[in-house]
Amino acid sequence: MPFTRVLAVAPVMAIEPAVEWYERLFGRPADARPMDGLADWHVSPQAWLQVFESPEHAGGTLVNLVVVDLDQARSDLADRGIRAGEIQSGAGEVRFAAVHDPDGNRVTLIENPVAG
Repeated sequence: MPFTRVLAVAPVMAIEPAVEWYERLFGRPADARPMDGLADWHVSPQAWLQVFESPEHAGGTLVNLVVVDLDQARSDLADRGIRAGEIQSGAGEVRFAAVHDPDGNRVTLIENPVAG
């Protein structure tokens, strides 16, 4: 069974404060607001992150986003008022750092030269 897209969902307590935070994370407004309580960011042609108001599920999501330059990504986030955690090393040349949205959903930025 082939799949054509990946759609990750981050449930949040309240949509508007979450949208403001994710706008800072991505450095731009949502690509779509298809209905009340929902906002989409298209992070690549086949991958979207959707923020969805669902208080009963908020706070437990883990999302990984691959970046080209982790140091630059952390600096860009700091300029937008989001402080990433310490850089950690993975296998090989992989490095990563995490941020958390206001509801506790974890977004990990991963620099993986092999994935490029």
